[in-house]
Amino acid sequence: MNARPTAADIDAALRVALQPARLEVQDDSQLHVGHAGAREGGHFTVRITSERFAGLHRVARHRLVYDALRRLMPGGIHALAIEARAPDEA
Repeated sequence: MNARPTAADIDAALRVALQPARLEVQDDSQLHVGHAGAREGGHFTVRITSERFAGLHRVARHRLVYDALRRLMPGGIHALAIEARAPDEA
């Protein structure tokens, strides 16, 4: 991928990998203009509810999200805030 990942790119990758019941991807990059890391990539918030998270602790859920985004990470995701829930927690 030549261009930096967008919220739409992240949304698409997560939908394919985790089949979420609910998904919101927010681009927070404009809030970090001037921050040294902003040159390295975008800042995003992901709120996701998926059956795949049932029975998993927070770190395991985050690993699933990062694994789903592994192809996009080197292209320019600098920061990723994740809220991952199972359907019965939503």
